[in-house]
Amino acid sequence: MQNFIFISPNFPTNYWQFCRELKNNGLNVLGIGDQPYEELKPELKASLNEYYKVNSLENYDEVYRAVAFFTFKYGRIDWLESNNEYWLERDAALRTDFHITSGFQTSDMPRIKYKSKMKEYYQKAGIATARYHMVDDLAGCKAFVEQVGYPVVVKPDNGVGASDTHRLSSDKELEAFLTYKEKEHPDVAYIMEEFVRAEVNSYDAIIDAHGNPIFEAGNVSPVSIMDIVNNDDNSIYYIIKDLPEDTRAAGRAAVKSFGVKSRFVHFEFFRMTENQSSMGKKGQIVALEVNMRPCGGFTPDMIDFARSTNVYKIWADMIAFGGTDMPVGEHYYCAFAGRRDGKSFVYSHEQLMQKYQDNMRMVDRIPEALSGAMGNQMYVATFSTRDEMEKFYSDVLAVTDATNAKVQAELTKVLALGEPEAV
Repeated sequence: MQNFIFISPNFPTNYWQFCRELKNNGLNVLGIGDQPYEELKPELKASLNEYYKVNSLENYDEVYRAVAFFTFKYGRIDWLESNNEYWLERDAALRTDFHITSGFQTSDMPRIKYKSKMKEYYQKAGIATARYHMVDDLAGCKAFVEQVGYPVVVKPDNGVGASDTHRLSSDKELEAFLTYKEKEHPDVAYIMEEFVRAEVNSYDAIIDAHGNPIFEAGNVSPVSIMDIVNNDDNSIYYIIKDLPEDTRAAGRAAVKSFGVKSRFVHFEFFRMTENQSSMGKKGQIVALEVNMRPCGGFTPDMIDFARSTNVYKIWADMIAFGGTDMPVGEHYYCAFAGRRDGKSFVYSHEQLMQKYQDNMRMVDRIPEALSGAMGNQMYVATFSTRDEMEKFYSDVLAVTDATNAKVQAELTKVLALGEPEAV
């Protein structure tokens, strides 16, 4: 029997399903987390063979002792994963220390966690990247801006999601950012990149032990996560009905270049919405960043709805058997809309539920830890056509006041961009 340690199996709250499918496949599933056992979801308790509570997952010594305990009790550990961006470096350190060879090691971390290091591997894959500069002093940053022009984007070189990401449009804003960095984060390395006028397209795939995809999908984010977080906006993104061939090709090339094996991955690309001489023409794919874990939040469930399948099982089958016979059924658009509390919406929750009762797949409050990027109240629905999906977005996010109406007009504009042909 294979031993699988799952780090933080209780968050995100839907990740218990990974554990369930592992256990169904005959693995010994061992959880390590900081939530008291009695507070775990009943479904998660039933999906674990044993759970070890630590006071803090941030305390490496505590987590190390938990892994050591499981090793002593059950023997060699075959797999250790969290499927969570926040813990990727911790996962790698534990694998390295306990000689668990089924995943990334500490030596692999730079190319998959540092945005500046990723660019080399994207370029080896033949994928264009935005020009960049590692933030130093005012003179160095201004020299870079003279090359690329404003606006520029700055963010931690090793960061999670869109946290602490800034769009700078003037020397005054640049100077203010440098003051903020020096005061708040003097030891954090920041990367500055030329601004890419684009929407974000992703390649979401489950990769086997030989580096080959056994499942592929993708999502589109017409409004940037950076803007959603910084402007306290509503959130939208959707699983595309059929994966465009250029996204598939770029994703597969990146998988090979980064040496991905036995993982669920979420690779982000820009699809340019206008020509930019340094990168290419409108519609072209440009690298953004790699994420060596599933797309966050409830996206795995959305992929299930969009492909009439079970990606939790496909992933667990890959772990247990190297492949899967899980069928993939009819394809749909699966739309996520995250409403922000405090905004005045035209349609009430009850009205939306009545109108879209046949389309709704998930309706819930969004956990506080995810609300910055995803809003406070989520609606997930499936549609056979793009027109139906766009009408849904128009209804869910329609607002009554003039200020928010400007945001709604911008949403209408980005949704009108259309999408590339899929095969």
